[in-house]
Amino acid sequence: MTPAPATSDAMHSNAGWFTRTEHWMDQRGKGAWIAAMILGFVFFWPLGLAILAYMIWSKRMFSGSCNRRVKRTMMTHKSSGNSAFDAYKNETLRRLEEEQASFEKFLERLRDAKDKAEFDQFMDERAKSAQNGEDAA
Repeated sequence: MTPAPATSDAMHSNAGWFTRTEHWMDQRGKGAWIAAMILGFVFFWPLGLAILAYMIWSKRMFSGSCNRRVKRTMMTHKSSGNSAFDAYKNETLRRLEEEQASFEKFLERLRDAKDKAEFDQFMDERAKSAQNGEDAA
């Protein structure tokens, strides 16, 4: 008889208090982290500063959602009991993550190209205004 797959709650009950607290806050989203940070600043400013530093270091401050990270972790670790389906699911998740990464790189290149075009336009306008200033003198 094979043991039942570990649930998310069972996995987190074996973790330390910090990991359990982090998971609990992630389930409630970025607003919970911000509220904890504000309360930390109100009651003991070094605690608020520590929470802010942790949010920045762990990329919770600027990421889309803490819940997305938790859901992805839970989906990849939870087994359905069917090895063929689990292999298919893991391969699909890997492929989707690769596609997301390549799309994010594409968006970054697009933003860079737009920034360069705007900067080039600014420099051209500046050069024209400098020439017009010399022509008037």
